[in-house]
Amino acid sequence: MTLAIFDLDNTLLAGDSDHAWGEFLVEEGIVDAEAYRKANDRFYQEYLNGELDILSYLGFALQPLAIHSMDELLEWRAKFMDKKVRPMLQAKASELLDSHRERGHTLMIITATNRFVTELIADVLGIEHLIATEPEMVNGRYTGGIAGTPSFQEGKVARLNDWLATTGESLDGAWFYSDSHNDVPLLEIVDNPVAVDPDPKLEEFAKNKAGAL
Repeated sequence: MTLAIFDLDNTLLAGDSDHAWGEFLVEEGIVDAEAYRKANDRFYQEYLNGELDILSYLGFALQPLAIHSMDELLEWRAKFMDKKVRPMLQAKASELLDSHRERGHTLMIITATNRFVTELIADVLGIEHLIATEPEMVNGRYTGGIAGTPSFQEGKVARLNDWLATTGESLDGAWFYSDSHNDVPLLEIVDNPVAVDPDPKLEEFAKNKAGAL
C-alpha cells in the first residue's frame, strides 16, 4: 500500500479551517467578538511565523467545545461547513486526490487542526484516514483538554508512526503534500515530499534541499 498523505489547511483547502472556525464563532456571536478575534488572529500569525505554542493555542481553541452542548456544536459545525469550508474547496485538490486514487494509493489527511473541525471535511473530500489533534471527551462532552499528542510539527511524525505501527503499514513510496514549514519534519521522512503553494520558509527550504541533491 502506498500512502498519499495531505496536510489540510492551505493545501487541500484554499484557506485555514482552524482559523475559519474561530472567525465563524465570532460572526455567529458565540464568543466575545473583540477578544476572541484578537487572540485567534494572534495565534494564527504565530503559526505562520513558526512560533506557535501549540498547547497554549489548543487551550484557547478547544475551550468553546467544552462550554457548549454537543447538539449545539453539531448544529454550528453543519453551518460552518456550508458557510466557511465549502467555499475553500478546490477543483485542483479534487483532481490531485483522484490522480492518487487512480494509482491505487491510500489517502490520508494529517492536520494539526482538531478532529471536531476536520472530520466532516475529510468525509466531504472522500478521505478515509484522518490523523488530527484529538480533543479530550468525557461522558459525551468535550473537556477543553487534549487526548494524546497534538499532530503538529514533530507531533505529526509521532502520530503517523503510531498509526503505521498499529496498521502494519509503511512509508515506502509515500507522498506528503504541504504548504507549511511547520511540516518539514514529516516532509523530510517521505520518499515523495511536495510543497504546495509553499509559505516563504518552506519555499526556501525546498530550494535549498533541491540544490543539495
